[in-house]
Amino acid sequence: MPTRTHLMDVASGGPVSAHVRVNPADTGSVLLDLGGAGRAALTCAEARNVAAALLREAAAAEDRDGPRHAEAVHLRGDQYAVSVRGHVLTVDQPVADGGADTAPTPLELFTASLAGCVAHYAGRYLARHGIDREGLRVTVDHTMATDRPARIASADVSVFAPRLPEERTAGLLAVASHCTVHNTLIRPPEVTMAVKEAGTCASRTS
Repeated sequence: MPTRTHLMDVASGGPVSAHVRVNPADTGSVLLDLGGAGRAALTCAEARNVAAALLREAAAAEDRDGPRHAEAVHLRGDQYAVSVRGHVLTVDQPVADGGADTAPTPLELFTASLAGCVAHYAGRYLARHGIDREGLRVTVDHTMATDRPARIASADVSVFAPRLPEERTAGLLAVASHCTVHNTLIRPPEVTMAVKEAGTCASRTS
């Protein structure tokens, strides 16, 4: 069953009817049919790349109040497109670990989320007290555990802020240390996991 959508023809401003379906001439590829605008047979990897690009372009029009849902879709090798409310980012692995190093690793994004959350709370504290946020930055250096299971053993968070009175420094630290990501780390959530069947799309080989 083909999936139909309507795209806007940039030249004419009119709608273009688009059909996306498995290529009947090659079940290892996907057929993108834009009617009079042409058609193209894409490999599964190419189709996923196009989908990721469309998600990025649609982000500006996406409803920002959507469900708390994240999705990771395989692109190629160890590269995945992760979408959250229409925002799309990519994760990969270093070359030494078999990846292509085209993007940060999921673990690096994890520590980056801690840095970003601490920075947000610290910035809000400074703004609330009329202190310029210019120069504010947060670094996170982590150490991996040497035993199993594989995990981060420790994280060293440094908040670089403008010179503050002693009482403001203590207040800033108190607020930053209660950011949502840090709260989640010190009180881990319950995580459930299940395997569900996915549709298959075999890669086309030359």
